[in-house]
Amino acid sequence: MIKLTIKRIAELANVSTATVSKVLNGKDKNISEATRRRILEIVERENYRPNRIAKGLKLKKTNTIGLIVPDIKNLFFAEMAKGIEDAAEKKGYSVILCNSNNNRDKEEKYINMLQDRMVDGIILTTSENNIDLYFRDGQVPIVLLDRNIDADLNIGRILTDNEEGGYIATKHLIDKGCKNIGFISSINKNFSSYNRFIGYKKALLESGYKINEKLIYTGSFSIETGYNGTLELLKNSELDGIFCGNDYIAIGAIKALKEKNIKIPDEVKIVGFDDILLAKYMEPPITTIRQPIYDLGKEAVNMLISIIDKKDTEMTKILKTELVERGSS
Repeated sequence: MIKLTIKRIAELANVSTATVSKVLNGKDKNISEATRRRILEIVERENYRPNRIAKGLKLKKTNTIGLIVPDIKNLFFAEMAKGIEDAAEKKGYSVILCNSNNNRDKEEKYINMLQDRMVDGIILTTSENNIDLYFRDGQVPIVLLDRNIDADLNIGRILTDNEEGGYIATKHLIDKGCKNIGFISSINKNFSSYNRFIGYKKALLESGYKINEKLIYTGSFSIETGYNGTLELLKNSELDGIFCGNDYIAIGAIKALKEKNIKIPDEVKIVGFDDILLAKYMEPPITTIRQPIYDLGKEAVNMLISIIDKKDTEMTKILKTELVERGSS
């Protein structure tokens, strides 16, 4: 049996391989309907890939969605991806997962690749806030998840109230008696981190405290940032509380404080953000701001499929956070 390839399809249809490729990738505006139909009939008849691909091309729908996350090793994104996959499966969709490693070039490459594969829509968690978008209205539907972009585009947004979460975390530390509260997080180009910082500042100013730049350290959402940031803040201030931009940062902060023989929470109190699985198993267990991580993924799928199906859809949805008090504060 001759294995069916693009070259073989081209021979059977009496066209060039470039023409076949354009049809298979949906880039067939300048190709006659008769040629397009002939190619798709061969694709279906000869079972090139499963028949559903040819049918998807005919219907302009493949029942697949793309998911781009910045760091799949991060338990936050792993749990969110599970929520997306579970919700998509219930709706009859498959998910193509792409990990950008917080790299804008990889994000652009994956967006282009997913559009070339004719996914019905994309769920995107960008690495930065103010970025040039790689897509425009009229192309594949997009839902931004746990991120926002300053852009005048008709795209969906599923968010949590990061500012409120930052406020609640900082106010908790103030209520516990902390007067020199550090903020360690990702750089402010990151939408989530920036809004958590706004909440941090709001709580301090409402309580009559000044914003001390020596108590602020930014890097990435990583254990290393938490560790290095804590050591840096200890040099420059009488630190007695830290609001960490996520739980990984809080883990790094705990490590640094333990190495300095600083007691948690007696001498320094810590609040994280996200409530990943590891948070409650740390020593001490981490007080944190819980995001509805699994539900974020589920809501993103529901919104995206509503957009795909051209239903009336609220294009922005903001979910609430809550404080989970444990031993670190």
